[in-house]
Amino acid sequence: MGETNGVDLSSGPGGGFDSRWNRAAARPRGLFMEAILTSTAVVALAEIGDKTQLLAILLATRFNRPLPIIFGILVATLANHALAALLGAQAAAFLDSHVFRYAVGASFLAMAMWTLIPDKLDDEEAPKPRFGAFLTTLVAFFLVEMGDKTQVATIALGAQYQSVLWVTAGTTLGMMIANVPAIFLGNELLKRVNLATVRRITAALFLVIGLWVIAQTAGWL
Repeated sequence: MGETNGVDLSSGPGGGFDSRWNRAAARPRGLFMEAILTSTAVVALAEIGDKTQLLAILLATRFNRPLPIIFGILVATLANHALAALLGAQAAAFLDSHVFRYAVGASFLAMAMWTLIPDKLDDEEAPKPRFGAFLTTLVAFFLVEMGDKTQVATIALGAQYQSVLWVTAGTTLGMMIANVPAIFLGNELLKRVNLATVRRITAALFLVIGLWVIAQTAGWL
């Protein structure tokens, strides 16, 4: 079938590792825009009410220093999501096949169900303010984000688009869009937002992406 959304589905000699990555530089700009816009929207919605957003509110309350907290979230997210996107892209490069593409689609469907479950920040996950606002935020956000649904979504997006730079840029932007207002508005933001509606919208977005990937892999689109 050739290359579909940045993932080479061909099984012939031209579908090897080197040719995939050589063609990456020549991908159309529209694909990069799709990667960054989709990543931004998915993560921004998934982050609302997520435990990392609750962590941002907690840190803002404890330190009352918005700028170091924002910078800590930015650095932690860039590091965490770059690794996650790289993992997804490398997995797609080495395991490129119809089976893997179906697995990527299924992961988005699983994310749709996971998103419907309300999140909370456990007491043991709350950081102890032994260091300054920036370092505490950096370490806490990086650790709490491990295995979180936004990190898992980043892995799946990295596998889908095989573009570490643009996926990381999009997911990081999405995290900042969701968390910066939370830092300044605190729990008032969560009171004003209907979290159940946001979860349904996010789940629907994951569902559409998952079905789209599966339909493309099956040759229906």
